[in-house]
Amino acid sequence: MQWRADAHLAGASVVIAGSLLMGCSGGSSDARPLPERTTVTAVSRAPDAKHAEALDAYRAMWQDLAIASETSDAGSPLLDDHAKGGALELMKYGLREAKREKVVSKGRPLVDPRVVSGTSQEVTVQDCVDGTDWLQYKLDGELKNDVPGSHTKADATVRRDGKTWKVSKLYLHEAGSC
Repeated sequence: MQWRADAHLAGASVVIAGSLLMGCSGGSSDARPLPERTTVTAVSRAPDAKHAEALDAYRAMWQDLAIASETSDAGSPLLDDHAKGGALELMKYGLREAKREKVVSKGRPLVDPRVVSGTSQEVTVQDCVDGTDWLQYKLDGELKNDVPGSHTKADATVRRDGKTWKVSKLYLHEAGSC
């Protein structure tokens, strides 16, 4: 199964936070301490200087989502700081689904985006998002289930929006796709 969000599928039935990137592993004996504050970690690599701002916006979008996932807040004002269009709608949908399921996420996704192509107005990014340390928890603090987080291939389009860059399209492949 593949998940896509762009201007044509902005309201599509997709779940970003729940089944794609996050899961749970083991029982309470396998539990690991969680960080005080959720942060997205990016593997350090020297990006092409002319696309650095677009890559920064992509990374920041995941940071915004990780923070909003701590409370499953689809109304978080952070979400549109670095996303718009289908990408924004996909994140909001996933957060609404998590809220409906009464789960929140803890931990952090690891991102390592690379530029596939780019112009001065639009950059296409590909990534393998590591969600193994970004897990879902019930509101009582227990892991949602024993499904571990996974690695998910992500394709994104980042567009210049005035003086800033925002992710406008986000396509998440099936869990375990990279």
